Amino acid sequence: MAEVQNWQLGRKMQYPYEEARPERQFAAVFNLNRCIGCQTCTMACKSTWTWGPGQEYMWWNNVETKPYGGYPQNWDVKLLSMLGPQEWQGGVYAGKTIFEAADPAKQTTSGFLALGYLPADEEWRYPNIHEDTAQGHSPHGARLPEHESWFFYLPRICNHCTYPACLAACPRKAIYKRQEDGIVLIDQSRCRGYRKCMEACPYKKPMYRGTTATTEKCVGCYPRIEQGQVTRCIATCIGKIRLFGWVNEESSPVHYLVHKAKVALPLYPQFGTEPNVYYIPPRWVPRDYLRQMFGPGVDAAIEAYAKPSPELLAVLQLFGATDRIIARYRLEGEAIVGFDDRGAEVVRVPIDEKVQVRPADRMNIT
Repeated sequence: MAEVQNWQLGRKMQYPYEEARPERQFAAVFNLNRCIGCQTCTMACKSTWTWGPGQEYMWWNNVETKPYGGYPQNWDVKLLSMLGPQEWQGGVYAGKTIFEAADPAKQTTSGFLALGYLPADEEWRYPNIHEDTAQGHSPHGARLPEHESWFFYLPRICNHCTYPACLAACPRKAIYKRQEDGIVLIDQSRCRGYRKCMEACPYKKPMYRGTTATTEKCVGCYPRIEQGQVTRCIATCIGKIRLFGWVNEESSPVHYLVHKAKVALPLYPQFGTEPNVYYIPPRWVPRDYLRQMFGPGVDAAIEAYAKPSPELLAVLQLFGATDRIIARYRLEGEAIVGFDDRGAEVVRVPIDEKVQVRPADRMNIT
């Protein structure tokens, strides 16, 4: 095992390969305060990538209702139970990651390099199970900061992790991370469908296709990325909850949300894969639940989102504003302007939209 730096944990950790970060890192921010669970992203992905024979139960993008929903069912609860109670000490993770918690004996005999499990077939059958099912009952109605009765939608795609467990576990070396954009792909010519990637991935995003006896996963819509366009799930999002960018480039709005404003947090950072899809936590959910899911930065993130700075308020307007990749942005008076890699303007959005009030003689009354 090599020792690599994981900034999300605030420390170094063990990983089967040496640290090798890409030139640019594919990343996205999902604002969970805006998601309405319409599944438009899910169907856009499905109709683009997984519409063929053997892909009927394959949903690279899914939207599940927390705390009870999951695809596959109970994917996070099962792994958290296997990992056991772990602690954070301030901003440093003091527990074990899935790589550090793996059984050394199994690593030697079976090639397992990460703690994990293989979901049963029936656990993949109901991607919308427990949709809109709330936790608890409140006779008093809903009040911030925490609702007594609550649920929220959690959209998920492959996290294109910096330290992918799927890559670490593949005995065929069929999984690789692209140097130009950090997208994680499976070489279908090398894959033999051993499903070690499915077992190791803590987010359960590689999926087996019986008709080809290979494993497939979200490809990050790399043909679109290469043309300067955002992914299908991001482009079609009705609620405008998604923003694509390069998390390792300081000029990117995604970098600002993750590293400067710190309102966007990784999903289960304690797993240790350094995922690159980040979430703005929902304000109304009990904090203990959110801390387990997104780490110790939850309270500060919600406070910053609830009372945004002028720059944060401006950057939030870029969500869903264009289907082009915003490489950098600039505030100009009462607008925020996004630019592509070539420096061309791709979007201009007012920061504070004016309210238009109809005169009394022009009211739409029938």
